[in-house]
Amino acid sequence: MPYSKDQLLDPRNADIVVHVGGRLLPRNQACVSVFDSAVQGGDAVWEGLRVYNGRIFELDAHLDRLHASAKALAFAAVPSKQDIRKAIFDTLGANGMRDQAHIRLTLTRGVKTTSGMDPRFNQAGCTLIVLAEWKPPVYDASGIRLITASNRRNSPQCLDSKIHHNNLLNNIIAKIEANVAGADDALMLDIQGFVSETNATNVFMVKQGRLATPHADSCLPGITRRVVIELAADLGIACTERNLSLTEIYNADELFVTGTMGELTPVLEVDGRTVGSDQTPVLKRLQQAHRELTASSGTDIPV
Repeated sequence: MPYSKDQLLDPRNADIVVHVGGRLLPRNQACVSVFDSAVQGGDAVWEGLRVYNGRIFELDAHLDRLHASAKALAFAAVPSKQDIRKAIFDTLGANGMRDQAHIRLTLTRGVKTTSGMDPRFNQAGCTLIVLAEWKPPVYDASGIRLITASNRRNSPQCLDSKIHHNNLLNNIIAKIEANVAGADDALMLDIQGFVSETNATNVFMVKQGRLATPHADSCLPGITRRVVIELAADLGIACTERNLSLTEIYNADELFVTGTMGELTPVLEVDGRTVGSDQTPVLKRLQQAHRELTASSGTDIPV
């Protein structure tokens, strides 16, 4: 076993089984080929899903985005959504997971006949990986601190962020900067210098009771981001998608980030500047609405 139980976020994760290429395998045997495209060039797409009280939240939306990303990258022999659902349900059932779990769903271009980046070397079809772990929201509920990364977020001129791909070096370099600075995450700007997203989440700011978030041009149009925009409309909170400058971020009344992994999390500080105060009325309303939604909707996990 590569890790002891006390090194894991949850000791139960030492004994999980993982779906890899059609088989359920113990954690320490869950591997892909050295010829797999994910190893050869990060040539894969992925989704993060969360399990709440016997349901998978927004499963259909995640599967739609996975298929859209695979189509954009011209994957061949993509498994059907029905087959992916079955793999997810089988994995959750084998691990006894019905709540407080997170699923990393990965679809690679598959195994190559020889090493190299040419997709014509892929003759075996896609590799599907379903990695489910016991994992509550990953950020401290009291809030996080950010620094601004020196590297810019990929634009559609380079690599379209609407493809939810596994080649995450752009984000990882920013995360390294945050680690070195002692921050939780890094805020990334687009090539024009406007705020895009963090290395891991979408960003929202509140000013005078109004919500604003960056255009989904150089950032992922996240599913939780979309849910928050819809919840804001239901609550009568005005929300605008527009360019946001760092100066606006520094002077926001409230700032928070969104994502499946961490849900809705307040930001306390950006580049050493305190953001807003501990009074976050707009965020608290949205967090409550999000909790109610995740508790009442989703795709049922078969018993």
